[in-house]
Amino acid sequence: MVLENDILEELKKIREAVTPKVAPPTPEPKGLIAEFRDFIGKAGVLGLAIGFIMGGAIGKLVSALVQDIIMPIPGAIIPGGDWRKGMITIPVGHGMNFGIGDFIGAIIDFSIIALVIFMIAKFGRKAGVK
Repeated sequence: MVLENDILEELKKIREAVTPKVAPPTPEPKGLIAEFRDFIGKAGVLGLAIGFIMGGAIGKLVSALVQDIIMPIPGAIIPGGDWRKGMITIPVGHGMNFGIGDFIGAIIDFSIIALVIFMIAKFGRKAGVK
């Protein structure tokens, strides 16, 4: 009797395994506006767009700060004035000119922009912004 019950249980499991399952209903197609809202909400596109726009604006602001307020100080100290046009010429062939002043200016610009972004991120972390 126990053997028959075991066989019966196994047959029930086999029947459940081979019985076709009803497919879940397919979701109704959403409208374009609903899909767009889902895309914006799930992908964080809005936050990315705001960050991109703010980054461009902050970059312009910091570049103006560096160019108009900070860089005139070394320009006043250096006798030639506009140190960004400084060149080093190596007399090889027809002469090789290296725009060392512009390169140093770009390094200084980058350093100041990186410092400002670091300070903004540090302030944001303290304020609880992720």
